[in-house]
Amino acid sequence: MSWQDLYKERTMSADEALLKIGSNKRIVVGHACGEPSYLLDEMVRLKDYFHHDEIVHMVAMGKCEYCQPGMEDHFRHNALFAGGGSRKAIAEGRADFTPVYFSEVPKFFRTDLPVDVTLLSCTPPDENGKVSLGVSSDYTKGAAESSKLVIAQVNDQMPFTYGDNLLDVSQIDCFVEHSAPILELAPAKLGDVEKAIGKYCASLIEDGDTLQLGIGAIPDAVLASLTDKKDLGIHSEMFSDGVVDLCEKGVINNAKKTLHPGKMVVTFLMGTKKLYDFADHNPDVLLYPVDYTNNPVVVAQNKNLVCVNSCVQVDLMGQVASESVGYKQISGVGGQVDFVRGAAMAENGRSIMAMSSTAAKGKVSKIVPLLDEGAAVTTNRMDVDYVITEYGIAHLKGKTLKQRAKALIKIAHPDFRGDLIAVYEKRFCCPFEEKEYLDR
Repeated sequence: MSWQDLYKERTMSADEALLKIGSNKRIVVGHACGEPSYLLDEMVRLKDYFHHDEIVHMVAMGKCEYCQPGMEDHFRHNALFAGGGSRKAIAEGRADFTPVYFSEVPKFFRTDLPVDVTLLSCTPPDENGKVSLGVSSDYTKGAAESSKLVIAQVNDQMPFTYGDNLLDVSQIDCFVEHSAPILELAPAKLGDVEKAIGKYCASLIEDGDTLQLGIGAIPDAVLASLTDKKDLGIHSEMFSDGVVDLCEKGVINNAKKTLHPGKMVVTFLMGTKKLYDFADHNPDVLLYPVDYTNNPVVVAQNKNLVCVNSCVQVDLMGQVASESVGYKQISGVGGQVDFVRGAAMAENGRSIMAMSSTAAKGKVSKIVPLLDEGAAVTTNRMDVDYVITEYGIAHLKGKTLKQRAKALIKIAHPDFRGDLIAVYEKRFCCPFEEKEYLDR
């Protein structure tokens, strides 16, 4: 049978496809902006046909109606990364959270979390009968390859991207055609704090470096501070619109990369239509599954790699909390540790934890004597390299506990330095000696 005939035979309505799932199944949903929102909306509409199905995914950009009150008998969400739509459900016990490194998620779906059903979004087939997963390869491709039943929302607005991001028509059981705009993440607004942090981060980035960047205002501020650099490359978990701007300026050309020279390598994309149009049929943008892109051994093959990630708290020992505020789960480890460890192994690799010095409108210091009770240590003190706030740079690698504490106090907000110095002097039984940092 030709792929065209197979595709036609397997194309059906959402009702026909979703009612094949049944109850007590583990359903993996495509990631982030690759979420098949139409399929999820229809599944919620058909909720009375589902009982005790587990819905598993990382970042959700859609409505998350399946974990709202009243859905408990139908669906239970198992979050591998807490997001805006799932945090409350996790906190209130209507959803679960499973800690996992992003790079290990595809392996989980082959072992500890075997997959019954995968819901994904893809492009229409190309002339060879291949569909592209578009903005989301990550764990989605691995889930589909491990799944008993694969249902695809075929969206003609999904950008066709290259790399290891294609599935054959024969690998998908049900095709549901539904055209819709791809979910977008608007660029963050940059204030003076973010701009200052961006400039400090940029001071550690050299011409010819390869970059890994996360999501949000600080990574965007870093990109905005790199316009005077040359020959930068990208090997990252993801990138957004700011990378497009630097490509158009010629700052990012991937010419000096040691792995995949000339190409930008990511595992997913998250941004606006500007980004998606840039990636569509662009041979210089390659998407690979996360167990390749984020694998620290692969990451380390990029010489001169600089990874920039954000965090919630850093204590005076250098321990980093990035995924929880006390006992409250607000995100997940994602690829932070994958890239920190890859950068540590890379030749001339550097890793940066970047954050504003305060939270709660200046009422709370993010540099603290000890992490809050219940907070998870995301990146341990042995792995942390540079910490940056709007007040400067603290280099922790190779430093004693006393030296680390002193360096971190110097980049804390002035309003909190006095209390931190008091803790320092009590803990280390010696004077701080550099009182000028109280008011700088």
